[in-house]
Amino acid sequence: MSSASPPQPCHRATRVLRAAILGLAFAVSTPLFADTLADAQKQIRQGKFPQALATLDLYLETSPNDAQARFLKGVIYTETSKTDEAIIVFTKLTQDYPEFPEPYNNLAVLYARQKQYEKARMALEMAIQAHPSYATAYENLGDLYARQASDAYGKAAQLDGASKSAQTKQALSRELTTMSPKAGDKTTADSAAARKATNQ
Repeated sequence: MSSASPPQPCHRATRVLRAAILGLAFAVSTPLFADTLADAQKQIRQGKFPQALATLDLYLETSPNDAQARFLKGVIYTETSKTDEAIIVFTKLTQDYPEFPEPYNNLAVLYARQKQYEKARMALEMAIQAHPSYATAYENLGDLYARQASDAYGKAAQLDGASKSAQTKQALSRELTTMSPKAGDKTTADSAAARKATNQ
């Protein structure tokens, strides 16, 4: 998270997101539903977001509470820069499935991109509370803190141009946030339903 313009989704985060979608293993009740969700996942992997969204919308007409389909819909909105719609989807998932950390994590990423750092921090803390061993949330929380530190050191350097300490710390914190995907940009496509299915 640099102090310049809002971070754009980086290619590594997108690859991580798409790779996670590829690895989704979901238990569904009928082969028809499995085929429908598999089709949507394939369309997402191919970047055919409008088609995937149409597939999911049709599926959700008959299965409106399917966490996997709803989560994938949020992923599509995220990938197509429809931030407000993605926030609505992930927020509703946190309300319906508060035990799953992934929607909280993805909300945090969206909030961080909007520079709503307090909301991002709270969402990441909820992800950690829901799943204390969820490493992605911890990493994103560290990135968020590093971004905030960089901003604070930058302000200190601006106010006291002679402060070599603030300039050095700002440079270090910037370096830290550029070592991995842009701070707060590590989303997850691991669906709550996937973890639920594997825990049964």
